[in-house]
Amino acid sequence: MRALRSALLAGLIAFAPAAGRAAEGAISGDVVKIGVLADMSTAMSGNYGTGSVTAARLAVEDFGATVLGKPIEIVSADHQSKPDVASTLARRWYDVEGVDMITDLGNSAVALGVQALATEKGRLALITGSGSTVITGAQCSPNGALWVIDTHALSRAIAKPLVEVGEKTWFYVVADITLGKSFVADVTPVVTGGGGTVAGQVFHPLLSPDLSSQILQAQASGAGVIALFNVGGDAINAVKQASEFGVLGGRQKLAGFYMTAVDVHALGLAAAGGLYLAEAFYWDQDDAARAFAKRFYARQKAMPNSYQAGVYSAVMHYLKAVRAAGTDAAATVMAKMRELPIDDVMTRGGRLRPDGRVIREVSLFRVKRPEESTGEWDVMERVATLPGEEAFRPLAESDCPLVRGK
Repeated sequence: MRALRSALLAGLIAFAPAAGRAAEGAISGDVVKIGVLADMSTAMSGNYGTGSVTAARLAVEDFGATVLGKPIEIVSADHQSKPDVASTLARRWYDVEGVDMITDLGNSAVALGVQALATEKGRLALITGSGSTVITGAQCSPNGALWVIDTHALSRAIAKPLVEVGEKTWFYVVADITLGKSFVADVTPVVTGGGGTVAGQVFHPLLSPDLSSQILQAQASGAGVIALFNVGGDAINAVKQASEFGVLGGRQKLAGFYMTAVDVHALGLAAAGGLYLAEAFYWDQDDAARAFAKRFYARQKAMPNSYQAGVYSAVMHYLKAVRAAGTDAAATVMAKMRELPIDDVMTRGGRLRPDGRVIREVSLFRVKRPEESTGEWDVMERVATLPGEEAFRPLAESDCPLVRGK
């Protein structure tokens, strides 16, 4: 009997890996389900919102509606920029509705919470809407990726070219949130490393309707560049008030570190002309981008920004990896995503590093003045471009536990 039990046990052990591979080879629930969890109702809804859902749907249409013979389904919800709401929705999607991957996740607290949940549940979180470097740094995850941009890349893409042309004195207007403080930490070394100085900084609460006091302090500093480290309605209010006080028409330069072409369109060129900002994608950057933007515009009545185009890119690359891996098992798909180059309408020759950071070029843009524009969405001109290897923090400097010490 003992010999029989030993033989049976050996057979079970030998069978287990094969059974595991069979399970990995299946598509869970016979559907590949992607969740777009976005801000659809608060300050950043214009930059994410239904545009992120449209971008995801366009990616599925372009990919072909099925993968490995199984249908692809998009679900969406509004996280309201509330981490608790986002976590509740994500948990239900992962546990009950069989969602394999969640994307967008604008707002750093939302992104970090869902990324942690994805790790716990053995699913994926491809973050396109947040820019906090901690996502691929101290709180990195084998199940997460930061797809579009981060404060380190934005800092270098904007500050480095401006310092190099002689803008050596800076003043910061900072939202008192994690993202704002990340910008302070990332921009300052670029400014001082280029021989510049920080003349001062002033903080403000999130969702401040009046930033005139902060703008006046920045103007009075005499700094060559006033840097806005805020988002959404706060950034738009700051630019409006800077325009009213004559900042954009004077000697000082204004840089919006977390602004997009969508924000510029909302402001209008009369108010925003002369503003500097950085994007990882601009709808008018090449023929492929213009073709994508035309389809996007037909549904949204707006051009896509970096974050919305990033959703398209993340969904497309995820589906390519599922097809190449022969499974939607998270670990296998993530490994394949790191192996495959990222090539689509948003990203050319990109790659996903082991810390979850997608590497791509980032460009500095200057907002056109009204007389320079040829149409409603002709709002920016490219000033400089940084290759991904220069824009993003080197892997050797990473504090991500997955790569530290390697």
